[in-house]
Amino acid sequence: MNYFEFYELPEAFHVDEAQVKRKFYSLSKEFHPDFYVNDTPEKQQEILELSTQNNKAFQVLSKPEKRLEYILQLHKQIAEGDKYQLPQEFLMEMMEVNEELMELEFDPNAEALEKLQRQVLSIEEELLLELDSCTTRYDKEEKQSEKELFLLKIKDLYYRQKYLLRIKESLNTFAHR
Repeated sequence: MNYFEFYELPEAFHVDEAQVKRKFYSLSKEFHPDFYVNDTPEKQQEILELSTQNNKAFQVLSKPEKRLEYILQLHKQIAEGDKYQLPQEFLMEMMEVNEELMELEFDPNAEALEKLQRQVLSIEEELLLELDSCTTRYDKEEKQSEKELFLLKIKDLYYRQKYLLRIKESLNTFAHR
């Protein structure tokens, strides 16, 4: 059973977080091991597994980034060790950013660092806006064929974000020298 089914929620990138929290607390009470101390060991094990699943479901469904990754995994869009090929235009833009970062290694310059940080932040903001648009449209879409197209775009944006995160980490490391 997937986490959305477990919480009796429709699969969506944007969920009612208060509803997720209410369901978590409700199931936490229902599956609390202390209420089953007099039951059979099998029943106690079952309750322990349900309690664990409740905790894992809450960890995923309550955090937008984890929820996004989870939905992509459910639809077999991403898997551990995937080698996704990012679009050439994005890679060229990132190559320029990486070159500027390397130049900063040899010639530390606060102004250049700040400019590069602003540039990366701007790219990140654009990605987030596009991702929000796609996930919102996915949630509202009725046709499965259209949903699948949105999933492909969301997958692409997911991998772009991951790439950009590595650059941001490099920038932060450089900024703290």
